[in-house]
Amino acid sequence: MFLSLGFSANDTKLILEAQQYIVIFERIEEQITGYNAQTDPEVIRQLNIQVYQAAASIWAYKRKVLGLILRCQIVSNNYPLLVDHTSREAAYFVKRLRELNEGKLRPLPEAIIKENVFFLKIMADHAKFIGHLLDPSERKLVDQARAFSHDFDQLLFQAQDLEHMRPQSETVPLLDQFLDQNRVSVVSLRDFKKTARDLIEACRIKSNIHPLLADHVFREADRFLHIIDAFEESLTSQKA
Repeated sequence: MFLSLGFSANDTKLILEAQQYIVIFERIEEQITGYNAQTDPEVIRQLNIQVYQAAASIWAYKRKVLGLILRCQIVSNNYPLLVDHTSREAAYFVKRLRELNEGKLRPLPEAIIKENVFFLKIMADHAKFIGHLLDPSERKLVDQARAFSHDFDQLLFQAQDLEHMRPQSETVPLLDQFLDQNRVSVVSLRDFKKTARDLIEACRIKSNIHPLLADHVFREADRFLHIIDAFEESLTSQKA
């Protein structure tokens, strides 16, 4: 939806493709609401395959759009980094679905760091998008967004350094500290996003941010916190 809103009126084919993906994922979402904890695992596996194929397809579409923008073949109101950002999210979803179908559920120390690298980059991108899409007159909010962008860039660099060190299971205390530090920053960003979302929905700040985009970035920060909780629980069980 966000991509389709950013295209010019002449890009009818790209807009139509985007709208087709909206229909595809809405249908899958409706299908999922009929499932419960007692659903046959084979049914769930087939669902994962269906979603995997749809997610892989939309990833290819997003990369195509990014290429068109970078080659100046289309003019879009979507930043190239935003299109790349959404393609990385699709690739992450594809990878996670594949892991689930292969039975890879328990995160290893190295996987924990990789997951944090991914989400810290996502959070840093969000702060940059917010800062650029707010009206320049919203000076205080713009400054806050820029500060979050800097903070998450630093956290990302730190996580990448740790990833290169490749800590093993015996360095669980180091990973605990790593997750605790990330949690504090993500909570602050999540709360900032929630405030911005509420203000946008109430038409109390000036911006080019669609209310659904504001809600989208808030939900992703909230999701990151749930993932940190799951990692900490996994590390605790490893200690035991």
